[in-house]
Amino acid sequence: MSAHPWTGVFPAVTTRFTEDDRLDLAEMEKSFALQVKAGVDGLIVCGSLGEASTLDPAEKLEILALARRVAAGRIPVLLTIMEGSTRNACALAQKASAQGVDGFMVLPGAPYKSDPRETMAHYRAVAKAGGKPVMLYINPIAYGVDITPAMLAEMADEPLFVAVKESSDDVRRVTKIFNQCGDRYRVFTGVDNLALESFAVGAQGWVAGLVCAFPEETVAIWRLSQQGRLAEAIKIYRWFQPLLDLDVSTKLVQNIKLVEALVTGSNDRCRAPRLPLTGAERAHVESVVKKALATRPDLSGLSKAA
Repeated sequence: MSAHPWTGVFPAVTTRFTEDDRLDLAEMEKSFALQVKAGVDGLIVCGSLGEASTLDPAEKLEILALARRVAAGRIPVLLTIMEGSTRNACALAQKASAQGVDGFMVLPGAPYKSDPRETMAHYRAVAKAGGKPVMLYINPIAYGVDITPAMLAEMADEPLFVAVKESSDDVRRVTKIFNQCGDRYRVFTGVDNLALESFAVGAQGWVAGLVCAFPEETVAIWRLSQQGRLAEAIKIYRWFQPLLDLDVSTKLVQNIKLVEALVTGSNDRCRAPRLPLTGAERAHVESVVKKALATRPDLSGLSKAA
């Protein structure tokens, strides 16, 4: 299948673990299939939400293989490249490319905070090593490394750079990227509670988190917005907002895994040092989910949005 142009809803899926801290492939197969059934446009595995920093390279490739089996060529599957050294990032990209990955979402070489020259060199090296289309992940808040619109313009000579995940938490960045680079990149929003605002100024996709528990609502917001059915999209988005806020947190993994557990019957196991929420933090998420389920929008009349 053609790996790009990418557009639409790309869930950043969670990684599931067994009680003895191994990969729970059966649980992940169920959760990935839930996304595909809801009509998402791609899958991104082993990202920040997928607890990439705790996964071994072999585990990442195993998760990638599973996601590709579930997707069955119907939608692209991207592997997140999130390694501390460019050397290791390139090695993982090469292995994933040989395995048939459709593309990559690439992060800086965290935790080191590279300067612009180092950052661009890292991304170029990974793209060359993998030889597949790349989504550039921009999240200066979380990783302390920025890729400015001017840097994107400088990087535009690399044809494998096809998309941008814009997670600066400033929706104005979307317009600045288009003004600096024209239509060179597909721009995805990476902040759940800025999604509809980003679509309004031209973002062409959504790397989503709460989609893991609410895929139908996430897909409906995207499709309605693209059809100009803004009032319908806004109604769902306003209902969704308290849940989407849970994505904008240092504990987004624990938050979203708990939401998944409450909504889909999964579990909220994480890999240490992360631990499941307790006390007031857990009670808050449970309260948000309880209210959301009690007021969940009826999507049965939105068949024409498909």
